[in-house]
Amino acid sequence: MKISNRLICSFSFILLLLFSQCQSQPKEATTARDSSPNIVIIYMDDLGYGDMSAYGATELQTPHMDILANGGVRFTNGYASSATCSPSRYALLTGRYPWRNENAKILAGTAPLLIDTAELTIPKMLKVQGYTTAVIGKWHLGLGDGNVDWNQRVSPGPNEVGFDYSYIMAATQDRVPTVYLENGMVQGLDPNDPIEVDYQKNFEGEPTGKDNPEMLRMKWHHGHNNSIVNGIPRIGFMKGGKNAHWVDEDMADHFLEKTKAFLAENRDRPFFLYYALQQPHVPRTPHPRFEGKSGMGPRGDVILEADWCIGEFMKTLEEQGLAENTLVIFTGDNGPVLNDGYYDDAVEKLGNHTPSGPLRGGKYSLFEAGTRVPFITYWKGTIQAGTSDALVSQIDFLSSFSSLVGSEEKSQDGLNLLQTFLGKSQEGRENLVLEATTRTALRHKHWIMIPPYQGPAVNNQVNIELGNDSGFQLYDLDKDIGQRTNLAEEQPEKLKELVSIFMDIRGEDYVNTEGLELK
Repeated sequence: MKISNRLICSFSFILLLLFSQCQSQPKEATTARDSSPNIVIIYMDDLGYGDMSAYGATELQTPHMDILANGGVRFTNGYASSATCSPSRYALLTGRYPWRNENAKILAGTAPLLIDTAELTIPKMLKVQGYTTAVIGKWHLGLGDGNVDWNQRVSPGPNEVGFDYSYIMAATQDRVPTVYLENGMVQGLDPNDPIEVDYQKNFEGEPTGKDNPEMLRMKWHHGHNNSIVNGIPRIGFMKGGKNAHWVDEDMADHFLEKTKAFLAENRDRPFFLYYALQQPHVPRTPHPRFEGKSGMGPRGDVILEADWCIGEFMKTLEEQGLAENTLVIFTGDNGPVLNDGYYDDAVEKLGNHTPSGPLRGGKYSLFEAGTRVPFITYWKGTIQAGTSDALVSQIDFLSSFSSLVGSEEKSQDGLNLLQTFLGKSQEGRENLVLEATTRTALRHKHWIMIPPYQGPAVNNQVNIELGNDSGFQLYDLDKDIGQRTNLAEEQPEKLKELVSIFMDIRGEDYVNTEGLELK
């Protein structure tokens, strides 16, 4: 059959046109991303179980947090590992109980890196699977070797334990140095005004909150009476670095912009983002847009500010076309506290709001409000909305994420609860050891056992019950979520059962069992 030259030319032109159109189409990340979902942890600081409207708050409305809660799985038995900050963050990233590391306590601003650089972490595991990893916001897991020169690159830090990118506070907002670090480098530092930090003694001529109250715009209550930055007294002494000082009211916006930039830069490859917000930790410094909005003083205002930040973050996730391929987990590091070092009307303007919800205790406490926190998993189009009573913990993230991405890594103490986090199972843990300032207790199914501890029953500085008692405490949370009826004497066999389980995990010498007659 004879084909005309004109037909051949026409056919060739069509092929060339189709080829050029294919080449000009923007590269889509769908093929790789279908099997490699992004993972985001949004981590709050001192947010109580009752601080969200989705968890029962009536005096505060948190619509953007509620979108996650009402569109994903809202866990009613979700736990941080500790009732204080640094231990919980350590456990989240490593999947290990914080009491296994004797240094996992509330860290000073000059503390060395808490995570060993040889230790398995979530970002390390995910990097092996091709993920880009980042931490933006609060770190509080120590930096360097304990003798930091803040005028040079600070190492080891987040980048040495698996994060490709880090943009963090040097310590906490109430501790010096009051500067941001990007990949270990203090941002905005003038080499002619070097930073000096000391947690033992002040630098000659430098004002302090204790000695110079006339310079303060926020009055200290306890502990926060050292160097003054932006009119706020801090923990620890600092000199120099004035160009690098953050502006407290801009902190939330600043971290939010960094997360938006990260999403835009990494939209075409799988990523893990640990977005650690500061709110509502002290000092509470809402941007002027949020001042007075809650009617509860700065604590309520910064919760509303955080809620707005989460809404803006999720909107950016949508705009970048990432929402349907991103698992978002929303939770916090420990329970609530009102006056935690500053006079800021948190107590006086609380009104009818109950930050702990129906729970007893709060930050620093072995009672439930110390470690039971808002805990939500959200994945648009994949996770169906619902509520789960399964017992889950942040130490389960590493093993669960490992399963999600096809890794075989497992953490020491975490379980693979991926199907539970995805809302496809109601199976949770049977046992969980809870911690508060090195003291530990056991959650077993719907029971709580707290061993005897010496010390005050109440931390009078923050007005929170600590859970200390001279005898064993046993509570049935199904019938007594507020932990008001101690059943230790009424149910000795159940107490013995829980003490035995606890000793199997913590060690036989941890608890004085005299009089229990354990088998």
